[in-house]
Amino acid sequence: MSIKTWSPERVGLALAVLAAFGFSFKAIFVKLAYAVPQAVQVDSVTLLALRMLFSVPVFAWVGWRASRKLAPLARRDWLAVVALGLLGYYGASILDFVGLQYITASLERLILFTYPTLTILIGVLFLGKTASRREMAALLLSYAGIGLAFAHDLHIAGDTRAVLIGAGFVFGSAVSYAFYQAGSEPAIRRLGAARFTALAMLVSTVATLLHFAATQPAVALVQPAPVYLHALGMAVFSTVLPVFMTSAAIRRIGAPKTALIGTLGPILTIFFGAWLLGEPLTAWQMGGAGLVLSGVLLISKRPVAAVAQPPRAAAPLGAGESH
Repeated sequence: MSIKTWSPERVGLALAVLAAFGFSFKAIFVKLAYAVPQAVQVDSVTLLALRMLFSVPVFAWVGWRASRKLAPLARRDWLAVVALGLLGYYGASILDFVGLQYITASLERLILFTYPTLTILIGVLFLGKTASRREMAALLLSYAGIGLAFAHDLHIAGDTRAVLIGAGFVFGSAVSYAFYQAGSEPAIRRLGAARFTALAMLVSTVATLLHFAATQPAVALVQPAPVYLHALGMAVFSTVLPVFMTSAAIRRIGAPKTALIGTLGPILTIFFGAWLLGEPLTAWQMGGAGLVLSGVLLISKRPVAAVAQPPRAAAPLGAGESH
């Protein structure tokens, strides 16, 4: 079957899987950058600033292309973009980067991916959404797998205090990102995936650079070449590409389903962490991976006798955005 003949739902599912693959590499890039031998170790704020600086040209260009033929944003749309930009790729990222200074990449992913549960709960509690039985069953399978691997990692951790500090920061990141993802769905439907994503990322970049300017000397941006390479890889493969894939997936299949498919991320990070960082890979983690994959397959499988539903209202496309 040609990709051109895929249904919007199938395309959305594929984009969500590819986004999970890209995001799963973010923690690997961060840990590799932290491990670069140097006199003064790169800190979380500097590394995040480098990530955003490498990303901002793409988002600025996409934002200009997506907005030039459309009406200016209304005041409520600007408020949504600013709030969600601060929550998503500034607030969530800075908390995550700090947490990665204390815990392994595998453990970080496992804690961070409590956000699909939080996204669904936010949608139900504040946005008037409902969770289907299929979504709940997929969620239970996925989080049983994450919990299995997480319990094992916590058990074998040597410094419990460091794990708890890092876990606290990463869980705060999950809460921040869950609010971003839950709130982004209505914003994407009003503004279009490309326009919203580019503007939200520009807000995040401005906030990150202001944070850097207030807390770090400019000389902190002078780093060894490997740090720049890891930051560039993170910007391209774990920021720009998966950010747009995630927004496009949310537009086609909704935030809850996109979040559930994103639970592939911790499993991919476990494998990459073992391969590239020498982190442990155990039977407990493999069992958890199996449960997570089962949940993803369940949410991705179309019901055999599904009743036809009315088409989802399409979001306005910005210039340069395609299906």
